Amino acid sequence: MSIKIIPELSRKYIRGSEKGAIVQMVRVFVCNLTNTVVKGIDIPCNKVHINTRVLKHTYDKRTAEEFDFLIENIHLIIKYPDSVYKNKDKKRGQFCFVKNIKDKKYLCSIEVVDENGITACEVATFFRTTDEYVANYELLWEWKGGNLHRNAFDSGVSQPNNTPQ
Repeated sequence: MSIKIIPELSRKYIRGSEKGAIVQMVRVFVCNLTNTVVKGIDIPCNKVHINTRVLKHTYDKRTAEEFDFLIENIHLIIKYPDSVYKNKDKKRGQFCFVKNIKDKKYLCSIEVVDENGITACEVATFFRTTDEYVANYELLWEWKGGNLHRNAFDSGVSQPNNTPQ
C-alpha cells in the first residue's frame, strides 16, 4: 500500500539531497480515486501516481515538518478530498484536490497525462494552503456533510445565476 511507499521513496531518493539536485526518476502508485470523485469531476482515470521529481520539488520548497506531514497524508488528500477545484489555466495540473486535516488545508494538484495512448493521473504538486488561495478557483465538486455537491452549472438543471456554491 502506498501509505508506506512514498515515505520510503523519499528516504531512498530525496532525503539529504542538495537543493536543486537531480534525483533518479521513479514513479509509484499513490491510490485510487473514489467512484464518487471520478463521477463528480468527470476525470478520465482513477489511479493516481507520483514521481520523485514532484517529491524533490516539494522537499526543496517546504519545511521538513510540512514535507513529512504531506508525504504521510497525501493519499488522504487525493482519495478523500473535501473539495475539488478546476486549476487555473497557467498552472500545472487540471484539478486541485483540497482537504482539511488537523485544522489546516492541503492542496494536491492532479494532472491528466497521455502516456503512449493511455490516460493517467499524476500528482503535479502538493502543499499546505489557505481558503484565500482557492477562493477564485472554480469549484467542481464538494463533499458536504455526507452529501455530494457538484457545481450547479454541471447539473443539467437550469439554476439562477446567484445560486450559492
